[in-house]
Amino acid sequence: MTHHAPSETPRNTGLGFPFVALVGLAALGLPRVILHDLHIIEQNHILSWVLALGPMAIWIAAAVIKKVPSPFITVLIIGVIFGVMLVTTHQLLWEAAYQGHPPALGESPGATVIPRIAALFSGMFTSALTGAVCGLIAWGAQSVVKRTSA
Repeated sequence: MTHHAPSETPRNTGLGFPFVALVGLAALGLPRVILHDLHIIEQNHILSWVLALGPMAIWIAAAVIKKVPSPFITVLIIGVIFGVMLVTTHQLLWEAAYQGHPPALGESPGATVIPRIAALFSGMFTSALTGAVCGLIAWGAQSVVKRTSA
């Protein structure tokens, strides 16, 4: 009887990548979030655009090159994971992002709670939508690649 050691490879998620790879791909978007929230780069700076669009291009390319079973779902999930990272980072850097003057509804101690909650929902929605659009692009690109290689 032969004893086989458990596989050393990370377990696949059914999305074409192990979970840690999905997290790594999503994390590619964090540098822009951090640099923007800390006012190191501004919104319209070319580096901001590269750091915003570059990760999305990598998500699409990775899904197409890896030939994941469902590029739309895979990239959508990457977008959602990025959303969790985005809203967490925004919450952690809230004071710095607003340079000590965060949005508030009134003067009460809880005046910033509603804007913070709104930021959670808007960040998650935007990131999921971004993942969906990139997923559609990856799906289309993968379809074209399959047809041209057939």
